[in-house]
Amino acid sequence: MSQIKPEIRSRAEAWLTDVFDKETKNEIQNLMENNPKELEESFYKNLEFGTGGMRGIMGVGTNRINKYTLGKNTQGLADFLKKEFPGEQTKAAIAYDCRNNSKELAKIVADVFSANGVEVYLFSDLRPTPELSFAVKHLDCHCGIVLTASHNPPEYNGYKVYWQDGGQLVPPQDKQVVDVINSLEYSEVNFDSKEELIHKIDTDVDNAFSEASVKNGSFDTSASAKENLGIIFTSLHGTSITLVPGVLEKAGYSDVTIVQEQKEPDGNFPTVKSPNPEEPEALKIALDLAKEKNADIVIGTDPDGDRLGIAVPDLNGEMILLNGNHTMLVMTWFLLEQWKKQDKLKGNEFVASTIVSTPMLKNVVESYNVQYHEVLTGFKWIAKLINDHPELDFVGGGEESFGYMVGDFVRDKDAVTATLLACEIAAKMKEEGSSFYKKLLELYTEHGLYREELISLVKKGIEGEQEIKQMLIDLRENPWQEIDGEKVVLIEDYQSSTAKNLQDHTEEKIDIPKSNVLIYYTEGGTKIAARPSGTEPKIKFYISVNADLDSIENHQNVNQELAEKVSRIKKELQIG
Repeated sequence: MSQIKPEIRSRAEAWLTDVFDKETKNEIQNLMENNPKELEESFYKNLEFGTGGMRGIMGVGTNRINKYTLGKNTQGLADFLKKEFPGEQTKAAIAYDCRNNSKELAKIVADVFSANGVEVYLFSDLRPTPELSFAVKHLDCHCGIVLTASHNPPEYNGYKVYWQDGGQLVPPQDKQVVDVINSLEYSEVNFDSKEELIHKIDTDVDNAFSEASVKNGSFDTSASAKENLGIIFTSLHGTSITLVPGVLEKAGYSDVTIVQEQKEPDGNFPTVKSPNPEEPEALKIALDLAKEKNADIVIGTDPDGDRLGIAVPDLNGEMILLNGNHTMLVMTWFLLEQWKKQDKLKGNEFVASTIVSTPMLKNVVESYNVQYHEVLTGFKWIAKLINDHPELDFVGGGEESFGYMVGDFVRDKDAVTATLLACEIAAKMKEEGSSFYKKLLELYTEHGLYREELISLVKKGIEGEQEIKQMLIDLRENPWQEIDGEKVVLIEDYQSSTAKNLQDHTEEKIDIPKSNVLIYYTEGGTKIAARPSGTEPKIKFYISVNADLDSIENHQNVNQELAEKVSRIKKELQIG
């Protein structure tokens, strides 16, 4: 016990009072006696809201996901709803994913809301996150909660808060809600459920969401094209199995093979190291099946069904995994083409993406005379743009981390509708004698071949958090002056909201909310961004390089040159 720091001991002992249940107190006593290091990790800070809500390891303590930390969040949100909507019967929708304890935690959230007089619509079983976003508006709720940790490891869970528009909490409400939460004591949380205020929801919302998905994700693809597309789908043990197969069937796709080994929802994710479609290994079983079936497209979704990974045949018929930038480029091109064919481009449309996504998207969008808007990482900022610009029509938006949003009927990334959209593109291209991959190469010949790579350095625990902070401090105090022989010409610092031009030594203000992000640009068009993850113990570096591509036939040579350039950059900057 002598190893325990006084401030940690004080915070832990506060959880040994009668406010907390016997199981919690026993676990804390055990940590105090046998695992001071874990006790410190559990209590050294409060869990905070990041880019994708609040995520953390499940366990006891202020820095863990448990009934008390989520109960306090929910109590604070309920108190805020009373102040924000005086005299109204406030309503909340709640969904949860396949993770261990998600169902139980969702019920605790429902209990606290109902105890505070909030009417609750609780999904009867696990559902994808985009359906919760849809349900908030569909059921005319004031807010929504989904219990999920997205693609984090099995020991994690999380709590994402949505507002009336179906988008996640953004300024100014986010800070206001956090201030209320932080002002509360755990003893003020009311867990005494009023069951009469909790309503189970099921197929009615499923049907409405599925119909909206088909409406927004389908175009004039012929029945024969749909029938001739061979699809391999894996939910990676996640929630999308509840909706994606049905949506594809409703849209007319019949040749759909589901990866059986990964079909059952399971929070332990037994067949993968990481349930993240960004990781090639996660789609290995699906890719093997695609080869056996000679399929046209492979699609895998993450545990809460909001992001997707795609593999399609290359020019030689070999399956190739696309990254989030690849997918976003082709999907955006396709949507803009459809809007153009339907004579819907009137000059007041926009597409949105994030500051760490491929710069090529701006080129594609503006070639259609459509506005391009860029925001911080996270779809909550894209959803906010829709509210901020009611005079504009939103076409679609995406980010490099394998997420896409089609239209504004859902205000978050949506793997259900995006899966259908990907199949529409693949089916149409195949029917026309082209392919999803060939279209990507055609876009490269028109706009330049861009190659992006993400490097994520895992830094766990208290020491890791400090190491990440120091790395970004060092980058600010000793900025890179040259990258791969190219002079750095511009540095954007989103923490100070300044863009420094190193050529004429001028500064401009960045009109985007402050965030701990640095972006470097070189005279040769290289772009490197650095930021701490808002949901995982990682620091991320995003590298983007590009070159002209004179013909599709030459793409492999140019791509290899860019790959070598990325390798040199990683070695030079010691980031990978």
